[in-house]
Amino acid sequence: MHITTASVFGLVALAATMTAQTTQSIFPIQPPVASTVPSNGDVNPYGVVIVLKTIQPGSGIQPGDVLISNFNNNENLQGLGTTILRIDAAGNRTTFYTAPSPQRGLTAAIGVLSNGSVLIGNMPTADGTSATAQPGNLSVLTRNGQFAGTIGTQQTVNGPWGMAVDDLGTNGTGTAHVFVSNVLTGTVSRFDISYSLGGLNAGVTVIATGFNHRPDPAALELGPSGLVYSPSNDTLYVASSDDNAIYAIPAATAATIAVTPVLVFQDSTHLHGPLDLTILPDGHFLVANSDGSNADPNQPSELDEFTLSGEFVGQMSIDPNNGGAFGLTMLNIGWGTVRLAFVDDNSNTVNLWTTVVP
Repeated sequence: MHITTASVFGLVALAATMTAQTTQSIFPIQPPVASTVPSNGDVNPYGVVIVLKTIQPGSGIQPGDVLISNFNNNENLQGLGTTILRIDAAGNRTTFYTAPSPQRGLTAAIGVLSNGSVLIGNMPTADGTSATAQPGNLSVLTRNGQFAGTIGTQQTVNGPWGMAVDDLGTNGTGTAHVFVSNVLTGTVSRFDISYSLGGLNAGVTVIATGFNHRPDPAALELGPSGLVYSPSNDTLYVASSDDNAIYAIPAATAATIAVTPVLVFQDSTHLHGPLDLTILPDGHFLVANSDGSNADPNQPSELDEFTLSGEFVGQMSIDPNNGGAFGLTMLNIGWGTVRLAFVDDNSNTVNLWTTVVP
């Protein structure tokens, strides 16, 4: 793969500048910045996902919708938020899901399957502090936002903090590998899911152990966080917020036992509690820093860009204060153009860009 060191941050462009080589329309599109606060006042958006065009036609969520999970309640207490906000292609904001009390504290572990099922992790607290953090669950929702049950056990889901989905299905049926990081145990689990329009079945394997993890008075918990899967080399990459590093889990879809993750790079100069990451079409990592560890007031709420070998390429602050950069996702539109969505949990907004990757 050819790696260029040009930064995506210098090439933000409007969707109207897309090359004429494609006839796929992206209109209408959501506003570039939208509030993530639902009617019940939940704040602190954690996870964000863009619904893929492979989803089957039907009611409920549609291709291009943006879903955002809220971790805090209207009193800004961590682990007590209950809502997933939906923003459709026209920019309309609605509450997609409101969790019952046992599923409160919705995290950045959020994903969507081609049959419309939404997977969402939660890690509740009793009082907003790490002293009362509980293991939580991995819930399955219908495309209409109805609770359909949970999957996994406390041995495989314990503080679900991040998620990556490798969906192999078409026409609403198929299989998917769903990876979940567990911040309370320092592990990563893989759910092997078979699904249809009527529901899903899942088996689960813990594929990695040994990540640093610890409670933190500001960040609540630090440990294995954001995940991104690379099908080209069957590798799962993990952002570790405690030690400012990116790790790899090789042979991620084939692993049958837990392995020790492999360090890809560690950078305490540019990484400050990395919470989420994605891989751009040119092969670069894009990393969101939560400022949960090693915070630098001169680099607040940074998005950082690195090559796959860890060479620093560029950065951009999305908020003038620390602690704003959390969930991050990307949709590859084609012809070098991507749709990026990332949340700022200081301002309780989601930012939506269409940009050309060099």
